[in-house]
Amino acid sequence: MDLFEAISTRSCYRGEFNDVPVPREILTQVIETGILAPSACNKQSPSFIGIDDPELIAKIAEITPMPACKTAKAMIVCVSDSRPVYGDTTFYKEDCAAAVENMLLALTSFGYSSVWLDGALRRDNIAERIGELLGVPLHKRVQILLPIGVPATTAPKAGRLSFEKRASFNSWGDQE
Repeated sequence: MDLFEAISTRSCYRGEFNDVPVPREILTQVIETGILAPSACNKQSPSFIGIDDPELIAKIAEITPMPACKTAKAMIVCVSDSRPVYGDTTFYKEDCAAAVENMLLALTSFGYSSVWLDGALRRDNIAERIGELLGVPLHKRVQILLPIGVPATTAPKAGRLSFEKRASFNSWGDQE
């Protein structure tokens, strides 16, 4: 699958996954795309934990009760480091976002799906509980969780506004 096809077919999949394993070689390649993502001042602030142990996935699913987590065959955790990288400015959210988008596109190209879980981790100390389970140092934070698998159903792709409603050249256009 080429890049533009991966971009146009990628979607957030929140449903259950089929019982199809994710080989560690694929998981490694996907994480590598996150490592290759741009980062502010090239400080490479995100770190990643690939999870393919079914018992560990089950424990994370208990903490994060979402259908995608309960049936995921693998997971990737993006861990942020909020240390300043440019004076006193941090870019950990941007760095994690760039890495996760790369990984989502890579997953799509391999025929897998995922959903970017961030907001769900902010409730009930879920991020902290996952961090504790995985041994994440206290000065770092579980920022994003990607449950991974082959979708059990076809989810409708969310529509996008047209180019004309979202973009213009050389000045603000008639987007409104």
